[in-house]
Amino acid sequence: MSCERCVASCPAAGGAKAPAARKAAGGVTVALLGQPNSGKSTLFNGLTGARQHVGNWPGKTVERKEGTFERGGTAFQVVDLPGSYGLAANSPEEEVTRDYLASGAADIVLVMADASQLERSLYMLADFVAACPEQPCLLALNLMDVAENQGKRIDAVLIARRLGVPVVPLVASRPEGYGALLDALARTVRERPVVDGARLREGIAAAPDTIQGTAAAKFAWIEGLLDGAVEAPARPHALSRFDRVVTGSRWSKPITIGMILLGFILAFVPAIPIMMLGGAISSLGQVVAGALAQAGAPDVLGSFLAGVVFNSLCFGTMMVGYVFGINLVFGLYEEAGYMARISYVFDHTMARFGLQGKSLMPFLMCLGCTMGGVSGSRVIDSWGQRMLTVMMAWAIPCGSTWGVVPVLAVAFFGVAGAPLVIVGIFAVTILIMWLVGRVFGPRLVAEGERAGMVMELPPYHRPHLGNVARGALLKSRQMFVRAIRVVALFAFAIWALTYTATGSVEGSVLYALGTAIEPVTRFFGMGWQTFTAWLCALVLKESALGVLSGLFTGAATPNAVLVGVMTGGAAAASNIGEVMAQAISAPEALAFIFAFTFNMPCAASVSATWGEVHSTKWTVITALFYICCSLLLGCVVYHVSSLFL
Repeated sequence: MSCERCVASCPAAGGAKAPAARKAAGGVTVALLGQPNSGKSTLFNGLTGARQHVGNWPGKTVERKEGTFERGGTAFQVVDLPGSYGLAANSPEEEVTRDYLASGAADIVLVMADASQLERSLYMLADFVAACPEQPCLLALNLMDVAENQGKRIDAVLIARRLGVPVVPLVASRPEGYGALLDALARTVRERPVVDGARLREGIAAAPDTIQGTAAAKFAWIEGLLDGAVEAPARPHALSRFDRVVTGSRWSKPITIGMILLGFILAFVPAIPIMMLGGAISSLGQVVAGALAQAGAPDVLGSFLAGVVFNSLCFGTMMVGYVFGINLVFGLYEEAGYMARISYVFDHTMARFGLQGKSLMPFLMCLGCTMGGVSGSRVIDSWGQRMLTVMMAWAIPCGSTWGVVPVLAVAFFGVAGAPLVIVGIFAVTILIMWLVGRVFGPRLVAEGERAGMVMELPPYHRPHLGNVARGALLKSRQMFVRAIRVVALFAFAIWALTYTATGSVEGSVLYALGTAIEPVTRFFGMGWQTFTAWLCALVLKESALGVLSGLFTGAATPNAVLVGVMTGGAAAASNIGEVMAQAISAPEALAFIFAFTFNMPCAASVSATWGEVHSTKWTVITALFYICCSLLLGCVVYHVSSLFL
């Protein structure tokens, strides 16, 4: 897109106003504009704290973040525009950013730039000045601590004089230093200064009318802007010895995979105490249910409170614990500058699937926990690539799955046959990931779109734990609020289906329903017992063996097993494989293994997906796709294996 078209659409330049968001009533709307890794999200969290909302832009599958804060009696609404490298509208993120600026919804635009590499980072400012020459703005030079460590000296006063707008040196990860920025923001609101872009416009007019010519004119303007304003040590730009190893050697991919797996393990350190609290909540529910029973309250009330209310809080708390751990550890990776290296090393490999290098991290994390992998997808800038990554990641069997599959595989097929079952599972995993890419890839990631490709590696710098922890807490809080509704819905459904006044499963709705529809479930290779375990696994994957044990040995109802799994008080019978081998056929067991493995992961993963992608539509599509795939797999495996087993 040429800058002339941008100017024509910008209200400040007299163009037509685009139908976008409205200005904040009675307050000041501030738009944060900048390239990826410029620190916009850090500043957004520092300014707004818990007073923020995350969703999608109307009609767009691009994340929208808004928040508020107050300063000197003035209410500020902050809009964190999607990170992009320019305003050419080559990606959905750039299109959203351009259209929002063109709408005139922002009173002030706060442009963020990376002080450690101003020549590249100020390209967004040049694009903005060319697009909306009359828009009041100010410039924040973030990562000043990194620039100083590089030996750079930046004359912000000289840059401000040349631009004609306030220029504020900043370290966004240190909210205690926001005073100068807020003062400059208040001054911008009062005086409404605009950038003196005459030289930029002259340069663009004189340049060849091509993308390369316009870009050269913008970089020439940036060079003139920084001439004499930046002093840096005279040393050639080169990768450090460490970067040469982790990005350009034969060890780069193994090191990257190792760092991701290390992060996955470290995430359990802060997560475990929170997850233990979740287990305590479920135990408390049992205490409350017992107290109500002793007080003469109806059994159904205590069962509902323990099985739905307390269990929902338990599931949600345990989910948030792991989400917090993931966001904390990989937030540190990102702030330190290592996440860009992950994207760089695997970008070419992931591009074959329409993804970017950062998609590798959620895939590996799903080997331990699908919920963690979904949460890890947050580092992917493009919504379409994030959604496609999540959909593919659901196909990867999690740690809970591997706690069930080997037990049944060995019981029915022996030590010699079990490895063949495992190989089959990995083959189907690859097949489903390929199928997801073929079916949904073109709708989520346009052909040729490579948003997120790292063109220049950001410098390493020391992360600020307090800032990252605050961001992780905010993300976890937002996810908990959204997800508890999904978790409660699943918990209520299972409770309602499995509750009996006598404690016997034969009196439950699920038993009546399961035996009634068994002719149908048999078509998919499952009797009512295995189908019940498949259904309960929708809530909690690791409950499958306990549910099967309860149904085949009469030890407990499915709902009691779910409660027991959460409190640590339930375990499958030690000989459950032998018991099942005497009760059902090998084809049914194999059908259950595949249907169980490739069913949607669990309620927590569904809620995590909903919390990350902010799309009910695509969350439902993903869940239905995997439910249908699992039943279809069960059907095919059962009928084919019946010919040989």
